[in-house]
Amino acid sequence: MTIEQIYTGCLAQGAYYIESMGEAAIIDPLREVSPYIKRAAKDKARIKYVFETHFHADFVSGHVTLSKQTGAPIIYGPNADPSFEAHIAEDGEEFKIGDLTIKVLHTPGHTMESTTYLLRDAKGKDIAIFSGDTLFLGDVGRPDLAQKAAHLTQEELAGLLYDSLREKIMPLADDVTVYPAHGAGSACGKNMMKETVDTLGNQKKMNYALRADMTKEEFVKEVTEGLLPPPKYFPLNVKMNKEGYEDIGEVLKRGTRALNPEEFEVLANETEAIVLDVRTQQDFVKGHIPRSIFIGLNGDFAPWVGALIADVTQSILLVTPEGQEEEAVTRLSRVGFDHTLGYLKGGFDSWKKAGKEIDTIDSRPAQELSKELSDKNTTVFDVRKESEYKSEHLVNAENTPLDTLNEHLSEFPDDKPFYMHCAGGYRSVIAASILKSRGIHNLVDVGGGFDAIKAAGMEVTDYVCPSTL
Repeated sequence: MTIEQIYTGCLAQGAYYIESMGEAAIIDPLREVSPYIKRAAKDKARIKYVFETHFHADFVSGHVTLSKQTGAPIIYGPNADPSFEAHIAEDGEEFKIGDLTIKVLHTPGHTMESTTYLLRDAKGKDIAIFSGDTLFLGDVGRPDLAQKAAHLTQEELAGLLYDSLREKIMPLADDVTVYPAHGAGSACGKNMMKETVDTLGNQKKMNYALRADMTKEEFVKEVTEGLLPPPKYFPLNVKMNKEGYEDIGEVLKRGTRALNPEEFEVLANETEAIVLDVRTQQDFVKGHIPRSIFIGLNGDFAPWVGALIADVTQSILLVTPEGQEEEAVTRLSRVGFDHTLGYLKGGFDSWKKAGKEIDTIDSRPAQELSKELSDKNTTVFDVRKESEYKSEHLVNAENTPLDTLNEHLSEFPDDKPFYMHCAGGYRSVIAASILKSRGIHNLVDVGGGFDAIKAAGMEVTDYVCPSTL
């Protein structure tokens, strides 16, 4: 028996490979399916089933392509209604993988079709659960994403989730291993642990949502409290997962088309494509194509693309480090952005050599900001999350979180320079690129972000609630 977690850090997503006696199953595969096919070939195993825990919102699954290439049927739990051929399992239905058994546990609440798969060994002993977004480590799936489709409120969905956990999962033995679909960093939950595998017994001790004496009313309040609005691309990913999508081979073929600077410029003008620069923030600051947007591959690339570009039908032209063109197109496709039209051959250096116009970002060390703060008219924008800002921030800095930046455009002064920072420099350069693309150029990026600000000894404070008097 083999159980292998295939974890993708930039999405905080776990797919699973299960093999026994030459038969294999894949649970919640990513868009690019060749790693699963190669993994099965290594074991000389046949992929017998492709299991989906639910219609994912934060990434496009590889279920359709994997089924097409292997002939393995796609399995969903009750209430699923995909547009493509799939087996909709009944609650309690069982599937054999070699001498293993996978049992369907319908666990609605995150979505109505949400299903947990219980793995049993040859002797019928419960070994593990693959809990999808029903149960995370330290948290549970948010109940607000499926309200429209389910015709229920988030409170009603949370109530269903409470019942699912207590009727289907908590009665299982403490030594059962929990394999969730996501870990810390995913927008599908709030308080996930950094670990990606745990025992159910430990989760019963550590996870607030599994507290034995918790009432349904308490659970609903805890689970629904503090939920941030979901990224705008989530419903579009659900639609693709439910209705199907273009084969990733075609997406890669189109997206990895090499374009010289002239071809790149003409296509950008003719198509109104976004020029997306995925190099490091340090390289982007030194020079970039005017009005291009920076979202670097070395950060939380795909989630930020989804949150900030949002429309998965948007055409994209790439500026990449040499040799990372396919990686960029692949990672875009994971969150449904299939309309990459090509990349700049030779990278940004070829653009400069062609004599094309370039732009830069004014980035200065934190020590210079420290000098400027003696002037009370100096304006500083902190683009970190609200929770980060409340924990600790520079005195008098204004909080304009990156994911809501477009809602704050009128707040940025146009008659004097202003400073921007995040935690370490990645998000502030993204923010700067967005502002510059909208004609706001009088900004100064604080190199090294809040970490450098604190190291420079500037005055910081924690959040003070406004007076209600």
